[in-house]
Amino acid sequence: MSFAHRHLLGIEQLSPADITAILDLAETYVALNRQSAKHSDVLSGLTQINMFFENSTRTQASFELAGKRLGADVMNMSMQASSIKKGETLIDTAMTLNAMHPDLLVVRHPHSGAVDLLAQKVNCAVLNAGDGRHEHPTQALLDALTIRRAKGRLHRLNIAICGDIAHSRVARSNLILLGKMENRIRLIGPPTLVPGQFAAFGAEVYDDMREGLKDVDVVMMLRLQRERMDGGFIPSEREYYHRYGLDRDKLGLAKADAIVMHPGPMNRGVEIDGTLADDINRSVIQEQVEMGVAVRMAAMELLARNQREAA
Repeated sequence: MSFAHRHLLGIEQLSPADITAILDLAETYVALNRQSAKHSDVLSGLTQINMFFENSTRTQASFELAGKRLGADVMNMSMQASSIKKGETLIDTAMTLNAMHPDLLVVRHPHSGAVDLLAQKVNCAVLNAGDGRHEHPTQALLDALTIRRAKGRLHRLNIAICGDIAHSRVARSNLILLGKMENRIRLIGPPTLVPGQFAAFGAEVYDDMREGLKDVDVVMMLRLQRERMDGGFIPSEREYYHRYGLDRDKLGLAKADAIVMHPGPMNRGVEIDGTLADDINRSVIQEQVEMGVAVRMAAMELLARNQREAA
């Protein structure tokens, strides 16, 4: 299984073959994670450090669980109360990390490009767990695995990404990945949340959700990221839900077997109807969480394998 990368910083650097390699390996970990004995030793003797400069629940927990199931020594660094708060630069942090000799470094940072900068300064493999509005590669990969398992393929599908596109690194990574795999992508949302530059990715842009959802195979909802908004992007949550929240009426315009996705955390009654989010016949939101652990296990194994071969 070929995967010639030292780091996983974004989807942009990956080829369709790289993406398929990660997803195929992740399939084996889906099976492992459903067994009573969920342990592997492929990362035995290696050290994984999780550095989250932004709060995260599911992503950090998923990476921690992935590392432990693979046998790594996993350490979580609390960056909210770290030396960074005392004035230490990212470069100083990198120097400190090098002295600890980690093998895998998982980083989430509020500024686009910060993870890439760190990767240039450390002597280990770096996985981007989300940087600013830039990318969130493992989220796009777990979404891809979820779609492939539900639809039986990951190409030539009609996929709608709906909501706060402007502030979403998830949307950007999915746009790149799904485009590489020859899918037709529609972006749906108010003009304030779907900037014109996203059309450059080859996506169709709609500000009418009903029109945009016609005959799609996949409906991917996004969270309204109020923490990244500095102005009046929407008139009110009630109006937003009326026009752009997913309910059964709007979903009825998609294909009868269309699946519903959301990267979480969800704002029920704002982006999506709560009963629809829990509908086991249409929603694959819980499967996305499950696939996240498997995909992160696969990515870490491939990077660790490359490190060992280079040593």
